[in-house]
Amino acid sequence: MALDFTQYLKFSPTHRLQWEEAQQKHVILYPEGMVELNASSAAILQLCDGTRKLDDIVEVLEQQFATEGLKKDISEFIETAIENGWIRQSPNQ
Repeated sequence: MALDFTQYLKFSPTHRLQWEEAQQKHVILYPEGMVELNASSAAILQLCDGTRKLDDIVEVLEQQFATEGLKKDISEFIETAIENGWIRQSPNQ
């Protein structure tokens, strides 16, 4: 499924995003296993709470990291996350 810029993004209820103390990083847990995340990926996924669209997430992260031009990288990661079932798109909150 392709990324739809008009849809809200929400972390999948069949996956769990959490800090893994032993590995000192965020991970995605799901019945078949675990995915280790870098800090950037975790920051993006934490904002996929069902209240934001892509542009909202980009705005928050560009402000947080005092930079511009993150939309392409964030879009590519979110497309991968959708393909992997980590996040879902919804037309409303």
